[in-house]
Amino acid sequence: MINPNKLFQLAGGQQRRKLALCFGALERDILGIAEKGSEYNFSSMARADYIKALCRVFLQDPKISPEAAKKITDAIKSEPMDERLACNLARNELLAIIGTFPAEWDLIIAPHPNAGPEGTVAKRDFFPGLKVYAEDIRSPFNLGSIFRTAEGMGAEKLYLSPGCCDPAHPRSQRSAMGCIETLPWERASLGDLKEENIFVLETGGTPIDEFEFPKEGVCIIGSEELGASPQALAKAKYGRVTIPMKGLKASLNVGVAFGILMQAWVSALSD
Repeated sequence: MINPNKLFQLAGGQQRRKLALCFGALERDILGIAEKGSEYNFSSMARADYIKALCRVFLQDPKISPEAAKKITDAIKSEPMDERLACNLARNELLAIIGTFPAEWDLIIAPHPNAGPEGTVAKRDFFPGLKVYAEDIRSPFNLGSIFRTAEGMGAEKLYLSPGCCDPAHPRSQRSAMGCIETLPWERASLGDLKEENIFVLETGGTPIDEFEFPKEGVCIIGSEELGASPQALAKAKYGRVTIPMKGLKASLNVGVAFGILMQAWVSALSD
């Protein structure tokens, strides 16, 4: 956190970046998951007053849009003030001015139901035996999205084929939002899969609402361009599951399709 009076001493770009970081830290503090050392600690000023002070600094920025300025002004004038809304409005407008998408800044950490007092999770919860095999995913963004969905929905492990892009790629890291570090994964060929109940997400199979998901197994998801390979289809002895679609394209992004698949699988396990 920085004293609002000191912000006036910073140049435009530096001031905006500092404000964006401050608003992100404040959002975490409001959620009760502030990172160690970044908790709100100005004893001379209530947090709500500090947020108002930062917003007033930002409202003097010549690049702020009139629409955003009005929303932020209304937010800090409301009683009681929604602190998180004010921070979020200001942060997103700042990132728009800076030219950075909010998803590219790790400023917000979602609250976790199993989080401890410092916002950390001591033990990861998952469905034992629920595993995923990503085959030749070329887009770093898509791979990061798959990591995030797999971790969030409770997969035990993610296998990556030799043809998958590198999870260390910056775009993978950004879209995964830290899940590459928390979800166990390894490189593996199709021949390395020893689990029973291997099935594949691909067109021409059993509709997802009719498919009998296994309690344990591996779901293969194919590449963005070619789908599952013939070798993957042959490996999927348990079956093929399909998401019915009505559109002219009848096509979904692999990350979106995988999210639908995981929700259906997890729901089946919870019944």
